[in-house]
Order: sequence, then structure tokens, then C-alpha cells
Amino acid sequence: MEYNIFIVSLLILFLPLGSFICQLTIASKLGKNSHFLPLGIISSTLILALFIFYSMIVNHSSPVNVYANWFDTGRLSVQLGLYIDNITAIMLCVVALISSLVHLYSIEYMKGDKRYNRYFGFLGLFTFSMNGIVLSDSLFMMYLFWELVGLSSFLLIGFWFEKDSAANASKKAFLTNRVGDIGMFIGMIILFFQTGTFHIKGITDS
Repeated sequence: MEYNIFIVSLLILFLPLGSFICQLTIASKLGKNSHFLPLGIISSTLILALFIFYSMIVNHSSPVNVYANWFDTGRLSVQLGLYIDNITAIMLCVVALISSLVHLYSIEYMKGDKRYNRYFGFLGLFTFSMNGIVLSDSLFMMYLFWELVGLSSFLLIGFWFEKDSAANASKKAFLTNRVGDIGMFIGMIILFFQTGTFHIKGITDS
């Protein structure tokens, strides 16, 4: 069961990234029905998230943590991996549900826009980033995905960059996020010096 949960979690994480890639490459060949591709992919993550929810909450499966060392200098060890527990299961459902509804609403909202496919691609990148935050098992990995969320926000807020209002709003959002990033990074470093690890489970157990 733990292996199945891990594989499903990987699918939930990387399917939106696949949507992003497809929207920027092959979606234009689908014509007016190109929105069915990202909507189908994101909706499938909702179904997979419900499987995780059922496994963790209903069947009371044990938390799953799979990780590997990214680099180790002796005094500093950084791992990248996934951690799935009850809170993760709930948040995966929240992200997948909201993302699916946003994709569905955007079909009509963005109808006729000349960069229609690109917009859905950016939504896929945003969903990938949010899932990465939810599934991360270390503060370092969470920080990387948080930066991707900032990039996705910048791209979506400034999507109509030819409008001064949209361009200015994206710049303000980018600068505001950078201020928050500094605070988050400082907090990570403080926790590391106090606990000796970036691993979330290690921090909570210390």
C-alpha cells in the first residue's frame, strides 16, 4: 500500500507539469478543443488525490516518507523527497479541487484569447508548484517549490502584459514575494541551526 501511495503521489505531482509542457508544445494542434487536455489532466489529479485521501484517512495507512540525499558536505545534508500523511492527503484534495474548478471556469473566461493555450500552461505550472509544497518532506524542497509558485503567480498576474495595470501588478507581486522569501529563508536557517536538519519530520520530532 505504501508503494501505491508513493506512485500515486508522484503522478499527482508531475501530471500538472506534463500539462504545462503539453500546452506549450502540442496543444495548438488540438484547435478549439485544446482545453480538454489540461482539464482532463488536472481532473485526474483530483481522482488520484481522493485515492490518497481514502488510503490515509479512511484506511488509516501509515505516513509514507521516501527521500534521497541531494548533497552531503558532512556538516550539511539536504534531502529531496515526499512525505504523505493525513494533512498532506487533505491538502492534495484542496489543491486538486480548486485547480480543477479554476481550469473549468477559465475555459469560458479565456475564450478567444490569442494566448489561450499558454494561459492553461501557466495554470498547470502553478498547480505543479502547489502540489510540490504540499508533498515536500524538507524545508529546502518546500522553498524551491515556493519560488516556483512565485514565478507562476508572476506569469499569471502579468498574463496580459500589454496592459500597464497587469504589468505593474505582476511587478508588485514579484517584489512582495521576494520580501517574504527573505523572511522564509531566514526562518529556515534558524530552524536548521536549532535542529541540525531541514527535514520536516526531523524538526517536528526534535
